Amino acid sequence: MKRSLLLPALILISLSPACGQATAPPADAETPVETNADATAAPAGPQVGDKIGESEAEQAAKDSSVAAAAAEAMREQEEIKARGVTEIGWEDLMPEGEEERLQKMYAAQMATLYSIQEGSAADTATQIGSFNTVDTYDGKKIRMPGYTVPFSYDAKAEISEFLLVPYFGACIHAPPPPPNQTIFVRTEDPILLKDLPQAVWIEGTLHAEKQTSDLADAAYIIDLTRVEKYEY
Repeated sequence: MKRSLLLPALILISLSPACGQATAPPADAETPVETNADATAAPAGPQVGDKIGESEAEQAAKDSSVAAAAAEAMREQEEIKARGVTEIGWEDLMPEGEEERLQKMYAAQMATLYSIQEGSAADTATQIGSFNTVDTYDGKKIRMPGYTVPFSYDAKAEISEFLLVPYFGACIHAPPPPPNQTIFVRTEDPILLKDLPQAVWIEGTLHAEKQTSDLADAAYIIDLTRVEKYEY
């Protein structure tokens, strides 16, 4: 009986590992490689804010063009000063407080137009404003931009008198500007205009003098000495 119990016990002991002893892994087992979950691959394409299609050479050419334009503008200003000419804008011809008075005139005109029947003879905006002028440049040589409004053409499309206005279409498609924003221009040597309303630079002697015409009344007159096409 003792022999029959001892043999199964010996077999069980030989097949079981020691208590607390782990089974060794195979010698050729690969150790897993840890990866960083936060690491991301660099994008292949362009990103927002990247400059596309502009090389260093193109940027250098652009900078050179800007510098050349600035130098040309400075040269032109020096030539203008050398001729004894002062460059002014339309706002320089408006007396102090004139803009506020003009706004009230426009408001009154619009109120009148709204009160009359549409399409009637009275339903037309007319020139409003005043002949108030600024004497700062009276008798001085000035240069300023504007749009031409000829009174008429001769056979060669030359003109010796025209109005200069601050915006396109004035006196033709829109009511005339105020008299102190309208200039009557006269010249001894007729000039050729390719277009009816043409953007130009004009130079000449400015006079604070009233001039009336069928197109519009003007509070200033310029004796023209030079005209150039306005380049946008």
